[in-house]
Amino acid sequence: MPKRFTASAEQLKPDPKFDSVLVSKFVNCLMLAGKKSVAQRVLYDAMDIIGKRVSDVPPLEVFETAISNVKPLIEVRSKRVGGASYQVPMQVRPSRQQALAFRWILAAARGKSGKPMAVCLADELVAAYKKEGNAMTTRENVHRMADANKAFAHFAW
Repeated sequence: MPKRFTASAEQLKPDPKFDSVLVSKFVNCLMLAGKKSVAQRVLYDAMDIIGKRVSDVPPLEVFETAISNVKPLIEVRSKRVGGASYQVPMQVRPSRQQALAFRWILAAARGKSGKPMAVCLADELVAAYKKEGNAMTTRENVHRMADANKAFAHFAW
């Protein structure tokens, strides 16, 4: 039987403005109810705001640095051993690192109210670029949990 669908990474095209696959993937995560043009407009407006706030660095570089700053290196996963569940620290795969970074940045931006989404997203990306903000707090909490449970690291097999 022939394969009908390919994986998202194989058929993902770079976005039209920045020619970046990372931006295209982020637009897909930002998109709600299949409205891609709305998601692109929100992200491009946020990039324009970032360009005005951080004038010495290009907005695409701010975006990429913010994503890489938020990516977690280690996380805890539940492992059942002998009737007890342990929170075992494990390394995070690169694709999951990216997905978690996107999710945390978008959750932090959507959590703010009273301002347009483009402004909230720009605020969160600039904060992540400076290694502060809600998304970085979430990352630090995940790392703290992993550090607190490193006694169970020998269960990671």
